[in-house]
Amino acid sequence: MKKKTTFLSIQELTIGGLFSALIAAGAFLKITLPTEPVPMHFTLQWFFVLLAGLLLEKRLAMASVGVYLLVGLAGVPVFASGGGLSYLLRPTFGYLIGFAVAAYVMAWLREWSGTWKFIKLLFISVVGLLVYYGIGMFYYFLICRFLLFQEVTWKILLFHCFLLTVEADFLLCVAAITVAVKLRGIVKSILLVP
Repeated sequence: MKKKTTFLSIQELTIGGLFSALIAAGAFLKITLPTEPVPMHFTLQWFFVLLAGLLLEKRLAMASVGVYLLVGLAGVPVFASGGGLSYLLRPTFGYLIGFAVAAYVMAWLREWSGTWKFIKLLFISVVGLLVYYGIGMFYYFLICRFLLFQEVTWKILLFHCFLLTVEADFLLCVAAITVAVKLRGIVKSILLVP
């Protein structure tokens, strides 16, 4: 019986770094929405977070998003509107935190279910979507209300922070599942998973 190590293997580091880079690239494929009090962005980052959550094991999925966040917070402009520690004060930063938690939750659910059936993967993806939006909306509310001193009603949160982009993000869930099913054999062989 092979002893499981707590460190990431070379293969895991490589594939985790690849997903971090893909998430960063997804930030530059964006549509800016002129919402108030701050503009929102629809990006392809969620697509790559979904792939990480569906294809990688939970610690690697969260680590790949975590590395992306650390690189951006270190000042490399990999976020949709730049980078640096000041990004923590942007109302939309909560969505980036939501990416990391959603990747972990989706990977955990995928491992726990042990399935690759489309409908179950869609359920897992929607759970991840709700986690990502929930954290993002909560952070948005806190920053706007207590740091920017902007009045944010539940209608603004629901419309600007959810309804404007959730339909497109749901379509990304469907697309990511289709791609993940095709890529799972390749990822398994790279990671040497039995």
